[in-house]
Amino acid sequence: METDTLIGPRDRAVIALLVYSFSRVGAAVKMRVEDFYTQGRRGWVRLYEKGGQRHEMPAHHNLDNYLEEYIAAAGIAAERKGPLFRTMRGKTGQLTRNPMQQDVHRMIRQRAAAAGIRTRIGCHTFRATGITAYLKNGGKLEIAQQMAAHESFRTTGLYDRRGDEVSLDEVERIGI
Repeated sequence: METDTLIGPRDRAVIALLVYSFSRVGAAVKMRVEDFYTQGRRGWVRLYEKGGQRHEMPAHHNLDNYLEEYIAAAGIAAERKGPLFRTMRGKTGQLTRNPMQQDVHRMIRQRAAAAGIRTRIGCHTFRATGITAYLKNGGKLEIAQQMAAHESFRTTGLYDRRGDEVSLDEVERIGI
């Protein structure tokens, strides 16, 4: 299998997990294949957050699709106890049995640079993006707190970027 045909789906699935589940990167890289499962007709994710706190939630339909595509492309469905997100063996296109760790940070920097994003972004950027998008679309702070597995709604509020937006139109009103 070509490297790009496996790295692309893997990276997209990792980023989607961070955005749609508001998960911490540590919880994402700890996932095993069995931590993405079907309940009823819906995919679910099981995350182990800070302090070993187990957190389960339904997967957004995009996340569900991306995880299914990655698992199929990687051929790891039968390896239920194995790590879900794995490193690649050089440029061979072969997965190792090692979970991604610092590799996620590197991957995000590389993907951002390839997309022409000059702003420094990291794993928490996706958590904030997901929470902000949820709140912009009418979500409730208390529910976002549950989804993010935060102890306090104040912590969740730190990820809310809705107040950070000053539009260019507003700036251009300054007429001197």
